[in-house]
Amino acid sequence: MRGSTRRLVAAAAAATCLVAAAPAPAQAHGNDKYTKVAYFTQWGIYGRDFQLADVQSSGAAARLTHLNYAFGPVTADGVCASADPWADWQTPFSAENSVDGVADVAGQPISGNLNQIAELKKKNPRLKALISLGGWTGSAHFSDAVLTDASRKKLVSSCIDLWIKGNLTGLPGGVGAGIFDGVDLDWEWPGSAGNDGNVIRPEDKQNFTLLLAEFRAQLDKLGRQNKKKYLLTAFLPAAPAKIEAGFEVKKIFKYLDFGTVQGYDFHGSWELRANQQSALRVPAGAPDNPDFSVDSTINAWIAGGAPRKELVLGVPYYGQGWTGVTGGRNGLFGPATGPAPGVFAAGSEDFKTLQKLPAQGFQVHRDLRNGHAWLYDGNTFWTYDDPAVVFQKSLYIRAKGLGGAMMWSLDGDDANASLTKAISAGLR
Repeated sequence: MRGSTRRLVAAAAAATCLVAAAPAPAQAHGNDKYTKVAYFTQWGIYGRDFQLADVQSSGAAARLTHLNYAFGPVTADGVCASADPWADWQTPFSAENSVDGVADVAGQPISGNLNQIAELKKKNPRLKALISLGGWTGSAHFSDAVLTDASRKKLVSSCIDLWIKGNLTGLPGGVGAGIFDGVDLDWEWPGSAGNDGNVIRPEDKQNFTLLLAEFRAQLDKLGRQNKKKYLLTAFLPAAPAKIEAGFEVKKIFKYLDFGTVQGYDFHGSWELRANQQSALRVPAGAPDNPDFSVDSTINAWIAGGAPRKELVLGVPYYGQGWTGVTGGRNGLFGPATGPAPGVFAAGSEDFKTLQKLPAQGFQVHRDLRNGHAWLYDGNTFWTYDDPAVVFQKSLYIRAKGLGGAMMWSLDGDDANASLTKAISAGLR
């Protein structure tokens, strides 16, 4: 083992120990030199039983600068809507599941996740909350909605009215005002394929820029009225072909406060070969050329003209897995028969579950030079990020001069927020 590798292992181990002793929430933000933004999924309160109260009690909230609430879809009518009003502003939470420890009561102005976000912000005054629009299954109608100047104005106005001004359907006007501090655009993807059925046009590339300009104009107008700075961010793809097809890189950062860059899903169980999904660099012996990695993705955005400080690196809180894996290097690059079984979906598993596998016969393997880890038991293979890997990525963010880290998503972390604490330790 080389000296630099030994130092990295020692530093990662030390960071894991340090983050276990959490500072008081009021102190944990530090000077917020780096952005630390994480997604909270609307549907996580159901089968996953992951609540915003868990974000607070685990210590994660104290270490974040931004919370993205996912997702608000764009409808076929070209307006913003709620995918689940019950989760967003109707469902009552018990004292146990409430951020402030007080049960919701009948007749209070607003309930649901939005009220819990408001409570989370009260306990963490420097935390900003953004509504994330679109997502993998909510991006089908973006292309239609941004086709003309009039349609863009209509879409942006509806989004601001619903989510920023807080005019929530069925509740008194403005009751949700002040909960969200801005908008995060998750159009997956302008000008190129995303989920089956998405509308795609070549002109999406220019229209995405025009959509950002419209959001920036309307948010700034409202901000002048409210004496408040509203944020505008976007989720950006890893693949160079998708960057080229959908983004005028030098133009979009005139309007964005920052962009979160996809640093995962480089490979997955849709392929029949075990591989890395989120490596810092392409591993030696990789069968695909060219291949995806964090560094190649970040370099593509920088080469296109993106400001380094406005690039926020995405980190996965889940792994991709295969079964029937034979050969390769301890499974890496070995052929597979199909996706590994997962709790919620085949081929995908939360970090909190994967971290228990070494006690069940899996061995942890690391490629420290190229920044990735995997689990293998001779048959099943999982590529994932653990605290040592995300700490290494934090060091990469610092060395590369990037703006910070984004995490998808908080429900994948363990009850101690081990991944979030490791990222925070690296980005002090």
